[in-house]
Amino acid sequence: MDRRSFNRRMLVGGAAVATSMSLAPEAAAAPRWVKTAPAGGKERHIKLFAEQIGRNQMGYGIGNGRATIPGPLIEMNEGDTLYVEFENRLHSSTGLHVHGVDYSISNDGTRLTRSLVKPGHTRTYVWRAHAPGRRADGTWQEGSAGYWHYHDHAIGSDHGTGGVSKGLYGGLVVRRQGDILPDKAHTLVFNGTTINNGNGHAGPDIKATVGERVEFVMITHGNEFHTFHLHGHRWAYNRTGLLTGPDDPSQLIDTRVVGPGTSFGFQVIAGETSGAGAWMYHCHVQRHSDKGMAGLFLVRNTDGTIPRYDDMVHRGH
Repeated sequence: MDRRSFNRRMLVGGAAVATSMSLAPEAAAAPRWVKTAPAGGKERHIKLFAEQIGRNQMGYGIGNGRATIPGPLIEMNEGDTLYVEFENRLHSSTGLHVHGVDYSISNDGTRLTRSLVKPGHTRTYVWRAHAPGRRADGTWQEGSAGYWHYHDHAIGSDHGTGGVSKGLYGGLVVRRQGDILPDKAHTLVFNGTTINNGNGHAGPDIKATVGERVEFVMITHGNEFHTFHLHGHRWAYNRTGLLTGPDDPSQLIDTRVVGPGTSFGFQVIAGETSGAGAWMYHCHVQRHSDKGMAGLFLVRNTDGTIPRYDDMVHRGH
């Protein structure tokens, strides 16, 4: 799809995204209580598959035959231990390498540590998330809470260049007790000059209603540096993307520079100050956005309408 197709795609809608109190005068939402993360300390178990998707892509999935790009967004709370039973249904040895949490060397998921899974085989990786606390020497140890990710570290090279380029990656969120939980969460991965390995101008559309709390988990892979920009919304430059109160000195931003291997996340109230609309998100490196690194944050009024966007779609523009 060439650049000339982009404006029409933005109007008629793009690929669906794989997932997990408004001030706008157009559609004021009723106030509601926020939900927060509980204390951790639990043992949890999930089963994850690695599979071929079509001829040229690969992905992770919670169920056999349900692999997606990106893989499922996995959530933990500080203090949890997660047992990931991992089945490799590919034709190459692969594994799970995770960022941000604790694991032993035998759970590194790399060739170097001989912690891969052969085709047709299964092994369990163990990830742990710790809470903040004071070390024996009196210094402070930060907890595991944050926006992280997992990916292949074997296919194509010792660093998983082939696996990552074909879609073997996914998001991981570790929450701290009391963190505000979103209504919806979506993972966006800038990989090379694609979003979620889609073709040009096929960035997934993210859908919400005015007043919903939407979480963006943003990851970067490949060899390119990018600037992630979201129209009509802002977030705080800190761990959660949320201000803790009127004295929080965190800078408010709507654009953030990202590089290979990095991840961050934030929450916004859809249309909180700007109202409903087809709000664009994209890489702000001009040659990247011109190549198609863009998608839509479709924020509807409570009656289901999107100003301007619906009229344009109806007219076929």
